[in-house]
Order: sequence, then structure tokens, then C-alpha cells
Amino acid sequence: MASATGGPIPGAAIHEDTVVPAGEPWSARIQKGDRLRLIDLEGRQAVDFLCYNAADPADRYNAANTIKLNNNIYLGEGCVLWSLRARKMMTIVEDTCGSHDTLYGCCSIEIDEVRFGKTKTRGCQSNFEAELAKHGLGEKDMAANVNFFMFVPVAADGAVAIAEGLSKAGDYVDLRAEMDLLVVISNCPERDNPAAGGEPTPVRAIVYTPR
Repeated sequence: MASATGGPIPGAAIHEDTVVPAGEPWSARIQKGDRLRLIDLEGRQAVDFLCYNAADPADRYNAANTIKLNNNIYLGEGCVLWSLRARKMMTIVEDTCGSHDTLYGCCSIEIDEVRFGKTKTRGCQSNFEAELAKHGLGEKDMAANVNFFMFVPVAADGAVAIAEGLSKAGDYVDLRAEMDLLVVISNCPERDNPAAGGEPTPVRAIVYTPR
């Protein structure tokens, strides 16, 4: 993966600044109090996201607890990502987009074959599994994930579907770690629904200590 130096955060100590190519996974260890900035470089690009307690990976991001404790199915500034054991994992401290999805989970080779009748070689599920393997984790450690920059409206009758993304080029979300964490993303490779705007594009991930 391509890396860059510096960053757009004045006065911050930058620990990692990486451009994640279209369709690729990425992961990092983040210490309590540090932040992760995810930047949608070209707009309308879903970033599938999971995080794990670094000291006990079984205590991972939990979608149901996050929905219940935020009283909302969408995430934005001020929302907290909660763990399986109802511990604060990350807080969204800045957000220029909003309406990040907690419902739709990730794409996979298998489900895209069912939905679209196409045999593919990659999906977010396989991306997650490949990246988790670098940390001694795997399929059993997966959970329903957050989809940053993906818009999933819910109709009055309960119908849900991925709609055109709301994010513009340069939109970002900043997350503060509330514990030592392993974070894993899949820069969504989907081309058959609007999750990646029809053509996946790169995103940028910056790990930093704020001033």
C-alpha cells in the first residue's frame, strides 16, 4: 500500500498516513486517546470498519449495542462505537458527512452471487478475513460492521437498500480511541450497488495524536 508523510492536521503527531487503494484492506494498532481519521478522497466510497479490544479481541465492536446506546441506526459526530461487553471503543469527534450505516454489514463473494448472479474474487468479507489473519484472527472473529460514508435509508414500511452515497471528495470522520485497539477496514470493492459509487476509489487513513 502506498504511504504518505505529513498530513492535514496542524500540530498533530502523525503515526501513520496511508492511502488505501481501491478495494483493499488495511489495519492498525491505535492507543487509547489517539485518533483515526478516515478520508473519502473522491467521494461516495464506503469504508467497512471493525475494531477490537487490543488486550482481548473477543470484546469487539457490536452493532446492536451501538444502535441501542446511541438510540439511532446512523452514526455521526458525538456517537460512540460500543463493544460486545458494552464498553466504549471509539467516539466520533469530527464528521463532515454523517448518516454512517450500522445495518447493512459487508459484501461477500457468496452474497453477491446470490444478489447479482456474479462470481467474484473479492468482497469485504474476504478482505476482512485476510487482514485479520495478520493479527492471528479470522472468520470466527468477524462481526456486523460499520459502513462509513455509506447511506442506507429505511422506508416507512421497513424496506432498506443502499442509496447513492452522501459523501463528497475530502469528507472525513475522526474517531478517538477509548481503549487500546486493533482497527481493520475494507475499502469496499463493490461495483454492483452504490456502496462505492459504481467504481471503487482510494481512501486515506491517518493515525495521530492530537495537539
